[in-house]
Amino acid sequence: MAIQWFPGHMHLTRKAIEERIKGIDVVIEMLDARLPGSSANPMLAELIQGKPTLKVLSKQDMAAPDRTEQWLTHYNAQSGVRAIAIDASIQAPAKTLIEACQQLAPNRGGVHKPMRVLICGIPNVGKSTLINTLKGKRAVKTGDEAGVTKLEQRVTLAPDFYLYDTPGVLWPRIIVARSGYNLAASGAIGVAAFDEETVALELLDYLITHYPDAVAHRYSIANVADFVDTDLLDEIARKRGAIQSGGRINVTKAAEIVIHDFRAQMLGRISLETPDEFAAWLAEGEQLDAERTVRKEATKKAKKQARQAVKNGRNPA
Repeated sequence: MAIQWFPGHMHLTRKAIEERIKGIDVVIEMLDARLPGSSANPMLAELIQGKPTLKVLSKQDMAAPDRTEQWLTHYNAQSGVRAIAIDASIQAPAKTLIEACQQLAPNRGGVHKPMRVLICGIPNVGKSTLINTLKGKRAVKTGDEAGVTKLEQRVTLAPDFYLYDTPGVLWPRIIVARSGYNLAASGAIGVAAFDEETVALELLDYLITHYPDAVAHRYSIANVADFVDTDLLDEIARKRGAIQSGGRINVTKAAEIVIHDFRAQMLGRISLETPDEFAAWLAEGEQLDAERTVRKEATKKAKKQARQAVKNGRNPA
């Protein structure tokens, strides 16, 4: 089942972005470098209305360097878009944001034409941490859970540079199933919205193919590539002592361990998607969504015809 999470405050955030964007010069969209495609908000495309956009791949120190380079190349090839990768806790790279924004909007600057920048992204992507790094103090609240920022905040980074921080926002319906799992694994989705065992199995399925050595090293398991996800999760449970009374496997506990280890970088620097992989997932998701729409319309039409038939039966000509 696809994962969905769109709390009430996200509706308010969308409306706030629609209003704020009218007076914005540059949009900064923060992406998780471990899953840039899945963490890019498709709802933004219609909201930003062609504004110059800076894609910031945060948490780059947690992502695979070669894959981060692929994503930077992918985004930098797009018109009106620049992309950089940073670790939001490092002072110098974070400050390059101001220079990048000035390059995207060279006619803005000075007290009479201050740069107005909107920063947005999914929950728990590191926006607040980055802003505090830029500001040099705790300007906005941070946290390691989704949905910490609830209201728009304006932060003055320089006399002629205003940064508007918005709450993390997803989109009403996630049509790429793999994106839902990746977002859940990363911590962008509230824990109540997904099944940890399912997310852990999807995560392991990807790691078996792309990062078997990382799994083998972390859990002291040989021949990881020969496992299927369910058997690997059971083996991790045994290795980590996730055993219930009677020797039964505690799958829930094992799933929590796997997800925690990914988030805490215990498995090393891992990226869960490449541009080509995400493009394929998106194409499949769009196809399935189109088919879903056709079925929905057909059902709606059939119900309407049935109601009309009943009505005609009650009122014969």
